[in-house]
Amino acid sequence: MQAAHVRATAIPSVTDALRAVESLLMSGGQRTARRNAWNCVLEDRRRAKDRVEAQRVLEQVAARS
Repeated sequence: MQAAHVRATAIPSVTDALRAVESLLMSGGQRTARRNAWNCVLEDRRRAKDRVEAQRVLEQVAARS
């Protein structure tokens, strides 16, 4: 008796679903602009996190002096 082959398919994430809806509703230029804007938001958050970390390190160094 042979074992049945089971095929698993990934359930799309919310992000994937939103991108699919976005592609249906927006033209390519709008989609690109929105994606670029979101990448800028993520980059700003990363820089803000880096600034907070740098400030924390500088305060620790100043406290030792």
